[in-house]
Amino acid sequence: MPSWIRAEVAALFDLPFTELMFRAMQVHRAHHDPATIERAQLLSIKTGGCPEDCGYCAQSARFETGVKAGKLMDISAVLAAARAAKAGGATRFCMGAAWRSPKDRDLPALEAIIAGVKALSLETCMTLGMLTPEQGRRLADAGLDYYNHNLDTSEAHYDTVVTTRSYAERLETLRIVRESGMATCCGGILGLGETREDRVDLVHTLATLPEPPQSVPLNALMPQPGTPLADAAPVDGIEFVRTVAAARITMPRAVIRLSAGREAMSDELQALAFLAGANSIFAGDRLLTAANPGLDRDAALFGKLGLRTACLPAAPQHIAASEGAAA
Repeated sequence: MPSWIRAEVAALFDLPFTELMFRAMQVHRAHHDPATIERAQLLSIKTGGCPEDCGYCAQSARFETGVKAGKLMDISAVLAAARAAKAGGATRFCMGAAWRSPKDRDLPALEAIIAGVKALSLETCMTLGMLTPEQGRRLADAGLDYYNHNLDTSEAHYDTVVTTRSYAERLETLRIVRESGMATCCGGILGLGETREDRVDLVHTLATLPEPPQSVPLNALMPQPGTPLADAAPVDGIEFVRTVAAARITMPRAVIRLSAGREAMSDELQALAFLAGANSIFAGDRLLTAANPGLDRDAALFGKLGLRTACLPAAPQHIAASEGAAA
């Protein structure tokens, strides 16, 4: 896998759009079936009350957003949602908890949830905040396939969005995830007031991690009332697609997920993102606290584009801790 320098990533962003798309499509076809899209489904298993001050997040206890703090969901409710997700065509079930980091007392319930979802023959992913090495090992031993921990934006722009957690702490959690043996799910959010330089930095950082993420969610900010970024200007659609294409070229083997923000995207914009190399979506009409296109709308879009849903791999690619990351 090539080692990208920042100037090379910047040069990708500066290419004429048609040339960038052509290169991204070539890379995509070399590593993936371009007509197949993975469906993942996301469930908030613990909503609200987060002590962090992420400026985009309605779940922060620091902002008046109307989102009430709840407790960790009962396993039976989580499994019911997982069964419904599988019936709707999802192959990966992602679960998020609004924590700065999980407490050790939460681990037994999380381990039981992981085992229950895996018993449904679904890939599992969780995003729970920062982890200690022991927590990472326990989640991996429970069978968690992916751990999500987004960088959000560039290191230079980061502290204008989040002040309660440093970029270095995010990178440290990613190290713990890699060393635990779980696959890494890590991406960012576009529309946080960043510049193209920040988007270049984000893609470069992701692509040059000790092991690039196996899953890269790219989100378009959905401004949430009551948050500091409630009035943020939306990211330009072509610029969003440029970022998808650059991510595809620099991380050719990754699953790149067209994540939050699809509710406001036209069919044409989503089609461009798929052409640029996005090969996963969040399905269902709800993300953590934001709306998402429903199954019917996605089915209509897939029908128009001739796309099909990916099938679950015979065995999720769990990574041996001693090996670092999948080949």
